[in-house]
Amino acid sequence: MGRRVSAQRIALLSSVAILLPLQALAQTADATGTTLAPIVLESGGSGVGPDATIVAKASRSSSKTDTPLLDAPASVSVVTEEELEKRGVTTLDEALAYTPGVSTDIYGSDNRYDHYLIRGFYSTGNATYRDGLPMYTGGDFTTNRIEPYAMQRIEVLKGSNSSLFGLSGPGGIVNAVTKLPQDEKFGEVYTTLGDGHVETGTDFGGPLDADGIWSYRLTRKWQNADAGIDETEDDRIYVAPALTWSPTADTSFTLLMDYNKRDGSTSHGIPLGSGIDSETYLGEQDFDNMDVIEKNIGYQFRHDFGNGLEFRQNARYTKLDVTYESVYNSADPATSRNALAVYGESTRFHIDNQLQYEASFGAFDSRTLFGFDYGRDSNEEMRFDGTALGVGDIRNPVYCGRSCVSFGAGVASESDLTTKGLYIQEELTYDDRLIFTVGGRYDHAETESTSYGTDYDAVDENFSKRAGVTYKATSEVSVYANYSESFLPVAANRSYFIGTPKPQEGRQYEIGIKYEPTGIDALFTAALFDLTQTNVAQWAPDYSAQYQVGKINVRGLELEAKVALSNRINFTAGYSYLDAEIEEDVDPTLVGNRPYLVPKHMASAWFDYTLPGNGARGDLTLGVGGRLVGSSYADNANTDPVPSRVLFDAAVKYQIRDNVALSANVTNLLDKEYISQIDGFSNTAYYGDRRTVLATLKYTW
Repeated sequence: MGRRVSAQRIALLSSVAILLPLQALAQTADATGTTLAPIVLESGGSGVGPDATIVAKASRSSSKTDTPLLDAPASVSVVTEEELEKRGVTTLDEALAYTPGVSTDIYGSDNRYDHYLIRGFYSTGNATYRDGLPMYTGGDFTTNRIEPYAMQRIEVLKGSNSSLFGLSGPGGIVNAVTKLPQDEKFGEVYTTLGDGHVETGTDFGGPLDADGIWSYRLTRKWQNADAGIDETEDDRIYVAPALTWSPTADTSFTLLMDYNKRDGSTSHGIPLGSGIDSETYLGEQDFDNMDVIEKNIGYQFRHDFGNGLEFRQNARYTKLDVTYESVYNSADPATSRNALAVYGESTRFHIDNQLQYEASFGAFDSRTLFGFDYGRDSNEEMRFDGTALGVGDIRNPVYCGRSCVSFGAGVASESDLTTKGLYIQEELTYDDRLIFTVGGRYDHAETESTSYGTDYDAVDENFSKRAGVTYKATSEVSVYANYSESFLPVAANRSYFIGTPKPQEGRQYEIGIKYEPTGIDALFTAALFDLTQTNVAQWAPDYSAQYQVGKINVRGLELEAKVALSNRINFTAGYSYLDAEIEEDVDPTLVGNRPYLVPKHMASAWFDYTLPGNGARGDLTLGVGGRLVGSSYADNANTDPVPSRVLFDAAVKYQIRDNVALSANVTNLLDKEYISQIDGFSNTAYYGDRRTVLATLKYTW
């Protein structure tokens, strides 16, 4: 392997921290000593939250600057902390389930990874970000999952975006924003109970000193649960302390740490056509494991030099340990089954430096962003393939434990990915109504890998471009258009490739309109897009070689509405139409077909209403939601259809006292049994989660 670069050295070389004094703000009083009321300046809101309602006003994902959503020349959906709580979200899948353009529940009750598609493109492994820094999948099995309780919002930036974020797929990215220390004291503690589910957690913090220079936050969660099927696990321990030092209004430094332990399961599929109950467990109780220990330490630094110049730096180091043990389900469970064990270790270090300069020239306002980021992702996996005894009668399986599983010699694989990106962006506003956004980024990605005894090194370089324009027809309505590109090196064993592997590239054209009425807290958006990915890696029919002749095009329409009325009514709605087509393929018979897993139609709506309390009776909130996922195919040959499904969710919350609430959240209210995916290679059907009811008692202060 090549020479390793010290992450600490990179951090030191790229850090800039210059502290400037700031005059203290003083309260004013009249001659009689009466304190004047403070003047509150309204703005587009924070680009990272927290948000007061389900309606976000700004996002940092759209441009890496705090940009009002109305001004951004891109489609951005934000799921705020308020919405996460109202819907009782427990996974990233559930968080994104009501977001147009995003298809979740790809592998049903399978809880190994966060599976989702954005605008028709499978995005697992290369599209999940946290606080603007990537969470790439290491190797084939070693990765982690987002804990929603740790987040104060989850953003979806749709479409190609490598001009800002570097290596990513064409559909877009999901950026989870970590809960940060706040200026005021706050806290909550809760307990959640359900069938096979016990959970408790707390989240509290506030200033540590009278001047508010130091503030802290501690978020903790413990869960002992199954994954919807007997003998499966979804156990979690999450602990996240955070500390902010803010000596002046111009400078802040936040230290973020967390420990995230998840014990999950790998056996969720059912042999297709077997006719057995979808909740039957066919794995091995003592062997089936998807256990992950994740440790993070990082920071967020900001300093405003004055005169429009600000520097920001985010960094994070991650250590992952993964135990993946699984027995493959078989259509004939009386015969021997295949077994797999993978033990992985991964480390990540990513740092992003941003220098922002704002200036005005007559009718023009300029915001220029320069950035440099660096990443180092190292992964080691040891894989063992073996066999296990059958379970006998598939309707009454007999488990034999670890003793019936045997393996041959293991195969080691290692990979190191080093990325460097240099980017620039200009946001030029004319007369507060016309906003031009232009950006470009150069990426250098170096891969060193050993897989199945084969070594290979590769260097991929790319320059990604982006151009957009926003016209604010009124203070409430804006229309926009953009062109953007994506860049993603292939992550397969390149010894199987015919010819020189090229990065997969995406190009998107998009137009849209946004409406943010001044009279109510709401945001309505519509977008039309044309998105194409080229150089798609594909296997030959006999799996003897890989080619890069694939080309996929998705044209679509997305509609979204988020409304919060008078603290009593919340409403969200979304609709997506995806016209997806395989335009080029190594198998010419597939040209013109629909890519697998991509539904043509998706729709969702959520409504909740609060009945005000009266006398001794507290507020009562009732919520109901529905999700439609249209039919799709489980294969590119379009021979294995996956039926459409309509699912309903519900919620009820009773405010016992001002600071005590009892709530219940129900997913899949009608307990619908449905297939999310069919794996034709193993003849396995993956079923979605059945009805889940969770009751929560929460105390806040």
